[in-house]
Amino acid sequence: MKIQANQLSSHLQKNLAPCYLVTGDEHLLVSEALDAIRGAARERGFTTRDLFIATPGFDWTQLRDSSANLSLFAERRIIELRLPTGKPGRAGGQAIVDLVGQCDADLMLIVSSAKLDKSGQASKWAKTLAAKGVNIPVWPIGVRELPAWIADRMRRAGLQPDRDAISLIADRVEGNLLAAGQEIEKLRLLLGEGKVSAEDISKAVANSSRYDVFKLVDAALAGDANRAMKVINGLRGEGTEPVIVVWALTRELRLLAGIAEVIAGGTDLASGMQKAGVWRNREALVRSCVARHTAGNLHGLLKAAGRADLAAKGQLRADPWQLTTDIALGLALGQRRAA
Repeated sequence: MKIQANQLSSHLQKNLAPCYLVTGDEHLLVSEALDAIRGAARERGFTTRDLFIATPGFDWTQLRDSSANLSLFAERRIIELRLPTGKPGRAGGQAIVDLVGQCDADLMLIVSSAKLDKSGQASKWAKTLAAKGVNIPVWPIGVRELPAWIADRMRRAGLQPDRDAISLIADRVEGNLLAAGQEIEKLRLLLGEGKVSAEDISKAVANSSRYDVFKLVDAALAGDANRAMKVINGLRGEGTEPVIVVWALTRELRLLAGIAEVIAGGTDLASGMQKAGVWRNREALVRSCVARHTAGNLHGLLKAAGRADLAAKGQLRADPWQLTTDIALGLALGQRRAA
């Protein structure tokens, strides 16, 4: 059975399927769907969980052994499998099919994956999961739907935003739902419940002593490596999701690489910044950063950001914070780091 993500809550209130498949590239929405399923399962007596992440070289016998270890007197249990690439391969696909066949009132299987392509959707393992359980494709929130999504999330957090407040947050996060979620949570902590205006948000952000990803980007652009390191440590200490930090750096790197390419083609920097839509109050930061880098430098950092994004999403076996630190230092130091 296939249901949409916005139908999950009502489905879980009525019944619980023996297995679930949650797919999509929107990290926050997938994570929240999984939280909802696990929460409903706990309420129904599933007290233990085995988690497996199928990174390259994963030993699929671990999955089989986990299901085989179920005792007659064991507690109700969840086996959760994460497929970062959405491609378990032949051995993995068969292991999933076999495990689906064992799911019953005491054993639940939850599989999460990146968005499945056509071959993934048509695979035997995906069809078997959907046939016995529930398939939940999670779709990203589009630009047009983002303000309504932000407004709904703020209201659920006890905030009553006006239209300008919603627009301000939408502009600030530029489509990144993880950043939006953290921004709303920060506002709830700083302002408390009740009405919220754009002016309230601006004051709260200005008065907040917490670190945020925008401070990191500004420090890196300004060439202040020590400040960038301090902000990264602060973000990590506050429990910020590394995928948000990677997103902010990637967004800026794309902008900078585009400007550097235009300059290499003979356009002057001022015209390049204007064409890229750089705000006037950020022109000095961008100017100083571009002066430290070549287009090749920036494209190299963009590739590194791609790897950091995969690591942050569990699709690459590496420390996302270490990769993020390297990118921020590379952006701050420029040619000096290369030297």
